[in-house]
Amino acid sequence: MEFVKQLLDLFLHLDEYLATIIADYGAWTYGILFAVIFVETGLVIMPFLPGDSLLFAAGTFAALGSLNVFYVAALLMVAAVLGDTVNYSIGHYLGERAYNIKWIKKEYFDKTHAFFEKHGGKAIFLARFVPIVRTFAPFVAGIGKMSYGYFITYNFVGGITWVALFTFLGYFFGNIPFVRNNFELVIIAIILISILPMVYEWWKSRREAK
Repeated sequence: MEFVKQLLDLFLHLDEYLATIIADYGAWTYGILFAVIFVETGLVIMPFLPGDSLLFAAGTFAALGSLNVFYVAALLMVAAVLGDTVNYSIGHYLGERAYNIKWIKKEYFDKTHAFFEKHGGKAIFLARFVPIVRTFAPFVAGIGKMSYGYFITYNFVGGITWVALFTFLGYFFGNIPFVRNNFELVIIAIILISILPMVYEWWKSRREAK
């Protein structure tokens, strides 16, 4: 329960945490941002790290002059593409053995499989915009032995689009007075919008089951 509280606090006050990191670490902030995005997309055990909201916050601070928006966007695009590639490679190596890993919830596998069944290869692109599924999609693609050439195309396009969209949304809109003064509400809105596809798929499957 304490972990959930800390995670919620991190998401809701991401702007404050990022401001502290920039003040304390200066240029090393780029490396920290790179690491967070890489881990969130590259390690299947870390699906709860902030992704969309972190990109938005980074863009906001870039607008203030604390970070260079082009450095942020370029570095995090590399982190996103590289993270998915590593995740795919781990899944490909483990194969069916991955389903026996106890500390990975089977429901996440099932949700991701359903996502693949509905969207096919496009799931790699679309999953970028869905928390948790974003982390599991490349892993499941690797387990399923998806062709690497097929995977990397959607990985590349999806990673660039995802990072560019949220970073520049933060850059252009993050410092509007209403957004700046209600940053927690904006982050909640981003999270809710991000999980809408998952909620819709759950509702649809429930309705079809009945």
